[in-house]
Amino acid sequence: MFVRLGRVVVRHPWRVILLWLVATAAIVGLAPKLATTANEVSFLPSHYQSVQAQDLQKEYFPAAATPAAIVVVTRADGGALTAADSARAAQIAAHLSADHVPNVSAVTLGPVSKNHLVQIVTVDMPNDQGPVTAAETTAIDTLRTDVSSLVRGSDVRAGVTGQVAQAVDQQKSGSRATKVVGFATILLILVLLLLIFRSPVIALLPVVVIGVVSQVATGLIASFSEAFHLNIDTTVTTMLIVVLFGVGTDYVLFLMFRYRERLRAGEDAKAAMESAMSRVGPAIATAAGAVIIAFLALTLSSLSLFRSLGPALAIAVATTLVAGLTLIPAIVSLLGARVFWPSKAWQVEPKGARFRVLGDAVGRHPGRFALASGGVLVILAVFAFGFHPTFNLNSGKTASSESAVYNRVLQRGFAAGATQPTDVYLRSTAGRPLPSTGLTAYGRRLAAVPGVASVAPPKLAKGGTVADYRVILTAQGQSDAAMATVRGPLQQAADTAPAGSQALIGGISSVYVDLEIAMGHDYAVVFPVAAVLILLILALLLRSAVAPWYLMGAVGLGFTATLGATVLVFQHLQHTPGLTFILPIVMYLFVVALGTDYNILMISRLREEAAEGRDPKPAAAMAVRHAGPTIASAGLILAGTFASLILAGGTTLGQMGFAIAFGIAVAAFVMAMFLTPSVTALIGHRAWWPGHQPAPPSGGPDGVTPAELAGVGGRPSAS
Repeated sequence: MFVRLGRVVVRHPWRVILLWLVATAAIVGLAPKLATTANEVSFLPSHYQSVQAQDLQKEYFPAAATPAAIVVVTRADGGALTAADSARAAQIAAHLSADHVPNVSAVTLGPVSKNHLVQIVTVDMPNDQGPVTAAETTAIDTLRTDVSSLVRGSDVRAGVTGQVAQAVDQQKSGSRATKVVGFATILLILVLLLLIFRSPVIALLPVVVIGVVSQVATGLIASFSEAFHLNIDTTVTTMLIVVLFGVGTDYVLFLMFRYRERLRAGEDAKAAMESAMSRVGPAIATAAGAVIIAFLALTLSSLSLFRSLGPALAIAVATTLVAGLTLIPAIVSLLGARVFWPSKAWQVEPKGARFRVLGDAVGRHPGRFALASGGVLVILAVFAFGFHPTFNLNSGKTASSESAVYNRVLQRGFAAGATQPTDVYLRSTAGRPLPSTGLTAYGRRLAAVPGVASVAPPKLAKGGTVADYRVILTAQGQSDAAMATVRGPLQQAADTAPAGSQALIGGISSVYVDLEIAMGHDYAVVFPVAAVLILLILALLLRSAVAPWYLMGAVGLGFTATLGATVLVFQHLQHTPGLTFILPIVMYLFVVALGTDYNILMISRLREEAAEGRDPKPAAAMAVRHAGPTIASAGLILAGTFASLILAGGTTLGQMGFAIAFGIAVAAFVMAMFLTPSVTALIGHRAWWPGHQPAPPSGGPDGVTPAELAGVGGRPSAS
């Protein structure tokens, strides 16, 4: 298959390029805009309590939703508000109401806090719980401009916070993060490829091609999301950049190193590309297949966050795979050896190649390398048992934004949960109005719960069949303390509903509690399914029932070690309260799937060397010698691209960036470079059972000639 594909691409490069240009124009031109959301409740299925509570609120209390925005008024000197300051707050409310800001349905002057440090003005907007709209962004910007002008020159300071204001700030922060990550990723790829190949042509090749591929992938993802009504999280667009450029550059490197090797062996440019495609094509396709299947395993998640993330990233990788097997070879076949211009170093293998020395060491002492590399991973894996999840997707993203700053100001006078109240809805199960005698007593039971700051008198819906108790917690809605309150004593108190009624708890804290339950399901389902599918892919590639098991064991150990290292850095050294709850499943898929790329490349080379008649130890030495430079270069670039997520400035993306970059580095420089070849050498030919198990060749009892070990007369290195 790959022989025929390589022949077609090399012989008809212009047709391949033209086909790509036409397809790109059609897909990008017809695709809708990719819409994203940061609303956590939209990720949950309808059977969860928080979603049912939200549906109840929409039906019976449509005007009683949490204010979209809150104008927080305080004194610049931090002192108590005076009568004149309160008059200024009233003036702000009156002006905003009279201004008829588009998309603002009501403006209400709120109370002064008991300590007189803060006063609020609440702003309501139509609440559809969907992605942030352009109208909402414009409304928040207008409110902030008006508020700023109304307090200018006075002793009063004011700012806008609240759920929609926070979502707008998060969206703007995400846009900035995408630009920063995109710039850092491209710069890193350019610099590293220049250092590796000393050619501006090769350095620019993946940047230009993947830039085109990213537009195609984004168009396909947008069309897919619209067709199947998927909610795409705001972090997906940022992650798409590093996935496309990281994986795409990997595939370019896989191909270019083998292409250079065949040129050094004396083949002409077109024959070298055909040969490279036939040899490395299966490894690229298998590596991409493992990534795609791992991503698609997310469709088994109970959260729409992951059910949309999986297909989106799978589409991106599939598009990159097609480009790596068609567009890149077509362009390189046109350029020929000029792709290495102006460097001439590609023509001759360096005599002092580091990977030859490294390969010889692994071949001579596989037991030592297996013990050392495995031991380091085991030590790091111990720290994984201290993993503590936090369920705030937006933690740390906008700590210096106006909404975050004035949310902290608000807490000087009001309970921390004031901006994200919890609602307990009491619903009649008998179809009759709720008995008024029990409503007051029920409210007192809710107010007596530890962690509850206050409970407002119940609001009755028309007909009296549903009551809403607005509960203000002492902790912020997304905090562990708020979740513990909702999960424990508040749920117990809510369950003491009067006879003939049922209680539902709504609000952001309830959402996070349900997310925690959903994630428990996902860990138990998605992880095993992805592992089994990748195991099957490896078995098909290697035609072996043995090698896939220890490869997956090594990858699992690498995953646990990566989680342990992330716990060590963030929870122990930086003293963060926990790691974002989505980290393990995202890290598992990226580290397991992408990290398997390097194991696949190394194990494919090991099998190739064994098939040519070498004994296990010399085969390991030659595999490290030839595949080592490719894996090291690709691992460095891919780890660097994911590390650029740290520059996004948010806790969630920062933790993801570190964890995935560290995991990729472990996969490339520990597992693929040392653990896999050394364990394969120790197992010997049994690693390929029941497939082909070659007999040792002539030339020496160890299966390799002295000339090969000396680097004379052997196949040229890829370094």
